[in-house]
Amino acid sequence: MLSEKLENCDMDELNRIENINIDDLYKSISILIENAKKNVIASVNKEMTLLYWNIGKDITDNVLKNQKAEYGKEVIKKLSQRLVIEYGRGYGERNLFRILKFYDYFPDFEILSTLSTKLSWSHFVELLQIQDKLKREFYATMCANEFWSVRTLRERIGSALFERTAISKKPEQTIINDLQLLSKENKMTTNLFFRDPYILDFLDLKDTYSEKDLENAILSELERFILEMGNDFAFLSRQKRITIDGEDYYIDLLFYHRKMKRLVVIELKLDKFRPEHKGQVELYLKWLDKYEKAKGEEPPIAIILCASKNDMMAELLELDDSGIHVAQYLTEYVPKEILEQKFIDSIERAKVQLEQRKNNEDTNIN
Repeated sequence: MLSEKLENCDMDELNRIENINIDDLYKSISILIENAKKNVIASVNKEMTLLYWNIGKDITDNVLKNQKAEYGKEVIKKLSQRLVIEYGRGYGERNLFRILKFYDYFPDFEILSTLSTKLSWSHFVELLQIQDKLKREFYATMCANEFWSVRTLRERIGSALFERTAISKKPEQTIINDLQLLSKENKMTTNLFFRDPYILDFLDLKDTYSEKDLENAILSELERFILEMGNDFAFLSRQKRITIDGEDYYIDLLFYHRKMKRLVVIELKLDKFRPEHKGQVELYLKWLDKYEKAKGEEPPIAIILCASKNDMMAELLELDDSGIHVAQYLTEYVPKEILEQKFIDSIERAKVQLEQRKNNEDTNIN
């Protein structure tokens, strides 16, 4: 046997064996070891999450149903005292209430079981801080599909990603449908992709800068820019030249989104959005659709990043129907509280407009 032969060889003989590269062999075995460690950690995390879910279900079904709140608190207190003695501080009163909340927020075992293969208990702890159900489902679905770390999830929540994403301004059923499409079929809609504003404070731009400076900063911080845009975003080209009737035009940045299977144009504007920007970008999209779109891909889309914009103008120009999204970019840090209030107001205005539009359509039909 090979193992016996190796045991009987000394190191000089081993070193003389041809075609053996110790460095390559070490790297290969290291990969196997590290992968095994990751699998063990993932397995432990999943089992822990399912255990907590079952504990929450057991307490809810057998103790808390149809009982007064004060009675439940007393039961949890006594139960935690015994569990801590036997199993440690992880089963203290505070964590038991967190486990109950966990079961209450994620009652569907099938959904929870699927999420637990991608999210650790630490991920769920962050999600438990979100009271709004749809908002919580948004972060859980995006986190599972884009493989966010706990730190990234915390940052996304802190930057009000849900409120900044176009989906937050859509009807509740649209949000549910788009999230299910992503989680079950791995398909992302533009509603889940488009954001406004984009937070680009990591670019470290000074008080005055040009479009070229902005472009250079994005490319030098490309990894962080892609994280802000989404993990399935891939950079293709900068200042891509297209020629129409002998005249050259240049697309600022060209990306590709793998889940949506679309080319994505990004145009950078230092001033506010103007109507003529739409015509410029529409030309780019039509050219890309005709000459660059590969078989099986969806039509290209575009994001015009501006220093400011007018929502009414964007609506009047029917930009969504043309595959163009206008968004503001922020190059300085804005406190979460200010962001959230701004977005809440924006979401409420959008929902009122949707309701008015629906009522007008119903009136016209009648």
